[in-house]
Amino acid sequence: MADSIPDKSYFRIGEVSKILQVKPYVVRFWESEFKTVRPARTGSDQRRYHRKDVEELLTIRRLLYEENYTINGARKQLRKKTGDLPQPSPPGPGGGSSPLVGGDERQALLEEIEQGLRQIRDLVG
Repeated sequence: MADSIPDKSYFRIGEVSKILQVKPYVVRFWESEFKTVRPARTGSDQRRYHRKDVEELLTIRRLLYEENYTINGARKQLRKKTGDLPQPSPPGPGGGSSPLVGGDERQALLEEIEQGLRQIRDLVG
């Protein structure tokens, strides 16, 4: 992954989009969605990405395009990687999990929503 990044300190958005094989607007969108990517700005207000930004964007691309995570799912995976989010317990019977909300993950999400609704009900009534 990092081998495909040229040996440079800084990259412009056009270079980053070519490395990632996406359009520049996609890079800007990911920048707005994933707070771990914060390019510096030049005097003329152009984005200047550090190597670590490009590496993070490559990880985001892999999560979204190859592992089929949603934006929220990719955010959670990045938080897990950095240790900002506690590791979830394994899903119930059947094991395994899908990057997209499916089977066991959907059940866990529904149970979490149900628990939240119960808490609201208890507060109101």
